[in-house]
Amino acid sequence: MSNFIYVCNTCCADDSPPSGVDFAAHLNNACVPNVEVRLVSCLNMCDQPLAMALRATGKVAYLFAGVHPEKDVEDTLALMKLYRDTTDGIIEDARPAGRVRFCLKGRIPAL
Repeated sequence: MSNFIYVCNTCCADDSPPSGVDFAAHLNNACVPNVEVRLVSCLNMCDQPLAMALRATGKVAYLFAGVHPEKDVEDTLALMKLYRDTTDGIIEDARPAGRVRFCLKGRIPAL
């Protein structure tokens, strides 16, 4: 099963350039097995940059916003591993994901 993290490449704070490309590169460089990092243009969370989503076939999907690209790389990597290691996408204990767990904006049931 393929797990994906989608990172918005158009999100940006006021008077700042978009930071999603660099954030995605940091995640890619960490090489989390069985998680593919993909860039996407707009996750419709423009008022709360940076946005990202976790998705996999047969798993619950999650939408996050307000992620800090400079501070939240390690927490996001932990989140990616937690998600990857579930069979249904439901993360029972998100504490290892640190601050990022508080950026959750939505959960979509699995198909």
